[in-house]
Amino acid sequence: MLNSKTLLSILLPILILLSGCQNILEGDVLIDDVPHMETQPVSPPENYAIASTYDELTEVMISLIRNHEYSGMIIVQNYDGDVQEDLDRAAHEVFHLDPLVGYSVAVISTDVSRIASQFEVEISIDYKRSRQQIDSIVTVMSYRELRAELLAAMSEYRDELVIRTSIRDITVESLINLTRETYYNNPLSIVIMPITAIEAFSALGNDYIFEFNFGHIYQVNILTENTTSLVGSVRRNAEAAYGENRAEILLSLVETLVAACIFDEEQARTISEHGAQNFAATAFGALVTGGAVGEGFAMAYKALADELGIDCRVVLGQMDGMIHAWNIVSVDGNYYHVDVSMSARNGPETAFLKNDEDIKEAYTWDRGNTVRCLGDLTYWDVVGTETSLTEPTPEELELEP
Repeated sequence: MLNSKTLLSILLPILILLSGCQNILEGDVLIDDVPHMETQPVSPPENYAIASTYDELTEVMISLIRNHEYSGMIIVQNYDGDVQEDLDRAAHEVFHLDPLVGYSVAVISTDVSRIASQFEVEISIDYKRSRQQIDSIVTVMSYRELRAELLAAMSEYRDELVIRTSIRDITVESLINLTRETYYNNPLSIVIMPITAIEAFSALGNDYIFEFNFGHIYQVNILTENTTSLVGSVRRNAEAAYGENRAEILLSLVETLVAACIFDEEQARTISEHGAQNFAATAFGALVTGGAVGEGFAMAYKALADELGIDCRVVLGQMDGMIHAWNIVSVDGNYYHVDVSMSARNGPETAFLKNDEDIKEAYTWDRGNTVRCLGDLTYWDVVGTETSLTEPTPEELELEP
């Protein structure tokens, strides 16, 4: 039997527990005095971006692309909207917000995971341009800078040039024209006209990226060697020019070209466009290989005049309905036409120092964008004789002794 002392030691803890249960049922609950802690967003790692709005999502995407990152992480907090839907929309719209995206990016993809009250987003980017190509983009702020960059790229016979610009109203067509202008204004630096294709990437406002792709029928080392040969020939022939005034010097350049080059009749029948990748249409063809069509004579004549600091321009047009090119020169404040190829075929007296009226029957050109030639100086004034090319009239024959 249990004695009274042992029984009391067993019952006492039971009574205490029963007393506690009764207090709980009656609402007397003892709680530690510990303050309540609300759940806080997890702090993102240092390499995570934070976004709470649609604009911040798009800015993070653009920032990753500008840094040529292939992936990035975003913590989206307190976001008002459908995160996945807005990410898809942002991935589409960034192509219109920054031309660099359209130029360099192939695909933008996103992966969204929800963690408690926030989202973790992984952005993946596939590029169609290398980091080197992106870093080589040249920013130009004026047409002067643009012309300088074009000349550098074309004279070095590069395969491509990529520019970024905010020049107003610039278009692919205007850049094609500027490329042609650069070539025809620099016959000594660019030995042959490249085949040019231009792709545009634009954004909101006046923010553009233009990619120029240049195609050459000859290898760069050959073109570079040809340029060196042309420069040497131009310098030698320019140094040999003679005359007491500009008109006489210009005539001596005609005579130099006529002596050095023949008009290539066969190539003239096959070349059907200006700027053809054919050496017969270049200054190199006229001065180095010794055979050229009208455009080759015109380019060589400009190269020689440029070397002497004389204002000389190439005119692209037609003669007797056939594609043709010749020059306009400045003499004593007036402008004149000079057709060296026709001088080679028919004599300089037929095509040297002619005004618009003199050639209007046989030649056609863009008169609206070409300086007017109104001077009255003639070949005969330069050579100092009044001899006429026409046959004497019967009246003139009767006057002869």
